[in-house]
Amino acid sequence: MAETVTPSGTTGSLLASLDPLLRTWLPRQRWFAGKGRAVTGFTPVSVTELLPPDGRLGLYHLLLRVHQPAAPGALPHPGDCYQLLIGVREALPPRLAPALIGHVTEGPLAGRTVYDALYDPRPAEVLLEALRTRARIGGLRFERDPGQEIRAGLVARLMTAEQSNSSVVYGDTFILKLLRRVVPGVNPDLELPLALAREGCPRVPAPTAWLHAEVGTQTYVLAVLQPFVSGAADGWELALRELAKGEDFAAEARALGRATAEVHTALARALPTVTLGHAQLEALVDGMTERLTAAVQAVPALLPYEPGLRSAYRALGTLAAEGRTWTAQRVHGDLHLGQCLRSPSGNWSLIDFEGEPARPLAERRMPQPPVRDIAGMLRSFDYAAHSATPPAHDWAHACRAAYCSGYAEVAGRDPRTDPVLLRAFETDKAVYEVVYEARHRPDWLPVPLSAVRRLALPDQEARP
Repeated sequence: MAETVTPSGTTGSLLASLDPLLRTWLPRQRWFAGKGRAVTGFTPVSVTELLPPDGRLGLYHLLLRVHQPAAPGALPHPGDCYQLLIGVREALPPRLAPALIGHVTEGPLAGRTVYDALYDPRPAEVLLEALRTRARIGGLRFERDPGQEIRAGLVARLMTAEQSNSSVVYGDTFILKLLRRVVPGVNPDLELPLALAREGCPRVPAPTAWLHAEVGTQTYVLAVLQPFVSGAADGWELALRELAKGEDFAAEARALGRATAEVHTALARALPTVTLGHAQLEALVDGMTERLTAAVQAVPALLPYEPGLRSAYRALGTLAAEGRTWTAQRVHGDLHLGQCLRSPSGNWSLIDFEGEPARPLAERRMPQPPVRDIAGMLRSFDYAAHSATPPAHDWAHACRAAYCSGYAEVAGRDPRTDPVLLRAFETDKAVYEVVYEARHRPDWLPVPLSAVRRLALPDQEARP
């Protein structure tokens, strides 16, 4: 491993030679958030040489701020920062063809081929070795839990299913989640699993190691290494498989409810909780109402249901005005079946505590009522049920009820006993889904619209 490339002529000529290639390649990546807008330039946040390019294989770590025109109606934005691992070879072997970024024609890498290095086991193994040895390379800081061992020589393979980030599995022992769009500050994807590990919560794999970058006075969390649950089934895929076979999923939903409650109670012990009074609830309701107003403008199909949906938020505001309070705490923030793993022994784990990546980091770290996670999971059961033809409404209802019952067994309170709060959060989630599907997956739009029709009904008819 070589020294950091400094923001000097070498960095400038390197980035200038990569610029035209990255402008074409970046928008094609599933994890790139700025689709539909041209890339107009880059500003380096940090550029670090991990392997010198004068050998058979070179490797650069880049944090690049990507400049694009502002979206219509949006405020000016300095540009998102992305983490890239750029491999350098004379030519790519056929197995690395999907990783190709392009062929460099000028600058220090002229005549070489550059590619996404995570597809290549050797560069990925360089990262693991750096974590194992707690390396310091330029501004990159590779840290690990001294109580956990990282064995050398584990073979790396890239997982191809992820969209907003990238993951590499080492043997069947560890999984490294590498964040693609990064912001400075404390990332909940590391913060919360570390807090849960201190509490001894077995429902979340304890971080083994992590990578961060120190750039000036700012710190960026870049990657987290955790134990890999070998043979685990993704909750979404498992639910679809059981549904397709006509199998009941209620027992699994109940177990998943218990697991969620265990995580929530451990987080409440580990990190501060707050009481939401009238002023805080009024701000929360105002935010929900503003999102509904924007959603109706974006998706006119919501218009017939707008009065009923507003009533869900108004009912919550009325309770707050009458003096009702709720407890807020740190939560998962983006919980659904795809964020859950079932081990071969039947134990459920929760993963990916990053929250909704599109939301500001400060918002993702704010205490929330635990019902936010519960509402997300209830919506996930509805999504799974709509994969069947015709939609399996009774299956979804049974799963929702079992999940809430399982949660109550651990938490001591059933989410359904607070129907106004639950309805408001589930409505907010369904409205978000309507906008997302209308923009990205129009064929899925009937799924959240079905929930919107139910949630717009009078209170007593909208309960799970």
